[in-house]
Amino acid sequence: MAVRAAVLPAVGAPLEITGIELPEPGPGRVRVRLAAAGVCHSDLSLSDGTMRVPVPAVLGHEGAGTVVSVGEGVGHLAPGDRVVLNWAPSCGACHACSLGEVWLCANALAGAGEVHARTTGGAELHPGLNVAAFAEETVVPASCALPLPDGVPLTDAALLGCAVLTGYGAVHHSARVRSGETVAVFGVGGVGLATLQAARIAGASTIVAVDVSPEKEALARAAGATEYVVASDRTARDIRGLTGGQGVDVAVECVGRAVTIRTAWESTRRGGRTTVVGIGGKDQQVTFNALELFHWGRTLSGCVYGNCDPAKDLPVLAGHIRSGRLDLSVLVTERIGLEDIPAAFDNMVAGKGGRALVIF
Repeated sequence: MAVRAAVLPAVGAPLEITGIELPEPGPGRVRVRLAAAGVCHSDLSLSDGTMRVPVPAVLGHEGAGTVVSVGEGVGHLAPGDRVVLNWAPSCGACHACSLGEVWLCANALAGAGEVHARTTGGAELHPGLNVAAFAEETVVPASCALPLPDGVPLTDAALLGCAVLTGYGAVHHSARVRSGETVAVFGVGGVGLATLQAARIAGASTIVAVDVSPEKEALARAAGATEYVVASDRTARDIRGLTGGQGVDVAVECVGRAVTIRTAWESTRRGGRTTVVGIGGKDQQVTFNALELFHWGRTLSGCVYGNCDPAKDLPVLAGHIRSGRLDLSVLVTERIGLEDIPAAFDNMVAGKGGRALVIF
């Protein structure tokens, strides 16, 4: 059955909106009709080669929809079920999974090398990050489809699959922000906006949003920022000025650039914690000298997928949504159609914030 999808024909090539032939679900797989998909910076990283996956591929890894049909052996899902797509399912058998660190599963992206669909001309297509959400419908392993808790709008639920889990987890699982602590968030894109909301939910006293664009201040404050700093060579000094000269307890970097990581680290107090969420290229080298590492006693850590277990964290997030503590609509800066995804990529390159939400 042919459906429309956004296909990356080669690394560095523009996306093509075209028809693809999608198979019926085989054993252990489900077919999902997409309601919405978020356009994430990681999709841009796939298209420009920062993250390597087999191509040609159907991109899109943040989505939600309704199960259309299930293959043999699928017992926990049925047609009509509402689901959130999980682009990094854990295998449950590797070393990381045995330690309970499912976000570091060694086999999470094994599905990206499989044949997902074919072009109408018969060429093989791969799923960019397992779930191929930039399409009207997709077929995924059952482990990639998580039941959506009640009380969450299906279209906005697409954001739970990456931006919200990542931002929430960076605050609650990686940095472990405590009530009353001060937090700085670098980058006011979709993940940054989710991180700001998570810091507010955690009870942070001062929440500083940092971005190169002055126009993002209103978005940042709507998400929970109490202060806004336009990035410059004085950023770390400005943040210390907002925190009694000490620096913040926690800085979360959502950009993936060496200069931003270094600035986030310098913005934390002595003994503070810096969590790096942004995905940078190999050319982004961050340097520290041995004396400053000793003297400042800061902690610098990476954060993959918010250090989350999606199956456990989705119900928690749904509870925050139902209570009004988490507002998914704050993350969405525009609602677009499938054919508008290439323009949304251009907006990300230009540094425009928030999340474009593809509505099918």
